[in-house]
Amino acid sequence: MARWEPDARGRLQQAAMELFQERGYGEVTVAQIADRAGLTKRTFFNHFADKREVFFANAQMFEESVLGHLEAAAPDLGPIDAVVLALTHAGLELAPYYEFAKARIAVLAVTPELQERDLVKSAGTAVAVAQVLGRRGVPERTATFAAQAALSIFSVAAAEWITHPTADFPALMQKALGEFRESLSSG
Repeated sequence: MARWEPDARGRLQQAAMELFQERGYGEVTVAQIADRAGLTKRTFFNHFADKREVFFANAQMFEESVLGHLEAAAPDLGPIDAVVLALTHAGLELAPYYEFAKARIAVLAVTPELQERDLVKSAGTAVAVAQVLGRRGVPERTATFAAQAALSIFSVAAAEWITHPTADFPALMQKALGEFRESLSSG
């Protein structure tokens, strides 16, 4: 059987993550990423606008997956349940990229510049999710609450999954959702 070889984009992402882990995000240049991937700077810029974008390259695909799963969710599901289900399905699609996700979280944890960008990306996803909920007939404020809460639930469950990779991700999502609901009734 032939071994899978990543395309140029994948090689650049892999090289970047390795370098970010080894040296720290701020100490890595585009030239170093391209060199590690065995490619040119020009090839890098054919795929990414800058080194931040190589870090967030899959965010758009993840968002599109979440929105697709949300649009396909049963119409009788409540807003937060529909979004949690959509995030669960999209999260399961990330399972083959566990090592990359683990490295990404480690780099993100120590890089304020990337944390800021991550918050911006998350806010954009929350807006997009709320818009889909709106098309499902959910009032705007309820849609906003559900989108933001579900993304927080996902963050908690994903962090736990990274720590315990053999854990059942859907079960982690449901556990986090249950704890969220409990937190609302505790005060």
